[in-house]
Amino acid sequence: SLQRALELGIGHVLAHLQRTTGETRLCLAGSVALNAVANGKIPTLTRFTEVFVPPAAADDGTALGAACWVWHQLLGNPRRFVMERAATGPSYSSAQVAEAVEAYRARLGGMVVEQIPDVPRLVARLARELAAGRVCGWFQGRLEFGPQALGQRTLVADPRRREMKDVLNARLAHREPFRPFALSILAEAAGDYFTLDHPSPFQHLVFPIRPEHRAKLEAVSHVDGTGRLQTVEERVLPKYHALLAAFARETGVPMVLATSFDEDAPLVCTPREALDCFVRTDMDVLVLEDWYIARC
Repeated sequence: SLQRALELGIGHVLAHLQRTTGETRLCLAGSVALNAVANGKIPTLTRFTEVFVPPAAADDGTALGAACWVWHQLLGNPRRFVMERAATGPSYSSAQVAEAVEAYRARLGGMVVEQIPDVPRLVARLARELAAGRVCGWFQGRLEFGPQALGQRTLVADPRRREMKDVLNARLAHREPFRPFALSILAEAAGDYFTLDHPSPFQHLVFPIRPEHRAKLEAVSHVDGTGRLQTVEERVLPKYHALLAAFARETGVPMVLATSFDEDAPLVCTPREALDCFVRTDMDVLVLEDWYIARC
């Protein structure tokens, strides 16, 4: 009831705003802007055709707002920046990653530990593991800014498997059973699987899954037949896009279940934190930059 009242209120306010301004492009911020279910209904409740919600829409986003205010309003610089990615946090060199792997070498005894610099071979191998039902940690580049894991520090799994939600909750997520998991999908395939084809790079939109696909996406389909999606563009996240494309070739499904790379703790940031999370949990595979680590 509270969610429904919120959606009615948002629809009323935004419809008035659209009529008053005539604008069709909307930017939202504030904690309520993290309500992905309500956000996904804006294109149908109003005449706004484009909706943008920054990756850190709550209090953490005030840092970005303050920086933009100084840059544009105080210093008078032109507006050129377009926020297409959330990867603004720390990253780690190949040497730092290799040092972390060596530090954990004794705790990885009996596991497959291999460096695979060839991206197509790396993602093809991981896609086969995902298709076999294994849970994989994906650590690449800079840490995400905001509350969502967006292909930099993400746990990925097969979205087709009905049991995957229970597997993740038992092993890693420990969430309430009713809470659904999100997904990452090739941006060019989003319109084939969802009734609305709208960019959602920061996972802040929930859209209806087309009825013909719901039965084969049970791990990411909500009880009302919707899904919270991240659309992945090749030019923005090339390696993550390559993984989704490899999984599509393996299974015919251009998406993966995606959730935060953590376990009762903040999102992992460093290579050592990723390795620590891997060894203390029942995660099956860890891709740490170009290192492939797997339990046999």
